[in-house]
Amino acid sequence: MRGNHMAVATLQRSQEQIRFHNIIQQFLPKDQAFLFLGENPKQSKFPAILIFGDSTVDTGNNNYITTPIKANHYPYGKDFPGRTPTGRFSNGKLAVDLLASLLGVKQTIPPFLQPDIPANELRTGVCFASAGTGYDNLTADITRVLPLSQQLIYFKNYTQMLNKIFGKEEAERIINHALVSVSAGTNDFIFNFYDIPTRRTVFDINNYQEFIIQMLHNFIKELYKLGSRTLVITGLPPIGCLPIQITSKFHRRFGRTCVEEQNVEAQAYNKKLLQFLPRIQTSLKGSRIVYADVYNPLMDIINNPEKYGFRETMIGCCGTGLVEAGPICTPVTPLCQNSSEYLFFDSIHPSEKAYGYVTECIKKQILEKL
Repeated sequence: MRGNHMAVATLQRSQEQIRFHNIIQQFLPKDQAFLFLGENPKQSKFPAILIFGDSTVDTGNNNYITTPIKANHYPYGKDFPGRTPTGRFSNGKLAVDLLASLLGVKQTIPPFLQPDIPANELRTGVCFASAGTGYDNLTADITRVLPLSQQLIYFKNYTQMLNKIFGKEEAERIINHALVSVSAGTNDFIFNFYDIPTRRTVFDINNYQEFIIQMLHNFIKELYKLGSRTLVITGLPPIGCLPIQITSKFHRRFGRTCVEEQNVEAQAYNKKLLQFLPRIQTSLKGSRIVYADVYNPLMDIINNPEKYGFRETMIGCCGTGLVEAGPICTPVTPLCQNSSEYLFFDSIHPSEKAYGYVTECIKKQILEKL
């Protein structure tokens, strides 16, 4: 019986690897697809991957808290293995799942709040992220989700669990050598500056960007105190191209274009972040802190959709594609026929296919620096 279980597990892993390669080859230009046909995965240089941030990286923690911001219902997860809604805000896997797979760590990353996570899954990393959060504490207050301060508390709890299961020395090795991914910021600007101008009464855009970077600075220092040494910090996407932002600005379905002002401001923030990260790395001895650019890969898809096999980049697959997300992207909401032709699955979040392209770009950006 044990041999049968091992054979089934091996087959499932092989099927997952084939499915992942299919995702990669969907978006790569034909002259690059061969790069993945003969890949020979090696042992990962990272023993674990740890995730902090918002809905772009939340693998299901919001399922276990009281908030309306959830994705634990169909059509979310319709293309996930087993076609199961997991709490991920996409039709399938997120970029962090795909990155963990590309790096040879694991196929998917469990949410820390999931009950009864097996020891081997704890050893190779978990996700602390919460959809709807941001670097600004006010953001999580508005959305009733986990602020980054609470994600740090859960990280401490996780470290204690590793100590108990594997011993202090092994726990420290895992934490010290884990790849830590931090992805947030979009909600801060959407909820607090653009759509609900709470912070606009206190900050201009330049000062708010600097405020957010200071909050990130504080968060990185706390991660460092807890043992993290290798961090990947994701910049902002083209916020003005999110379908919900286009709808909010122009109130129309046809003739849609990105909100240029918001994109310019996202680029300005990213430039500041890119300049800031080397400085904080220098101040934290033994750390490696690298910037992950998601803005340009997404803009490349928007500007050249046919190159990557996309048909629609201005609306989401769910419902009208104009505003539907989370609680209003439901099991009875109509869907597009083929989500792989859409850059966005709902009005905010990319499809799994889009995440596949972003993941490959991030891998190329970070590996040579880590």
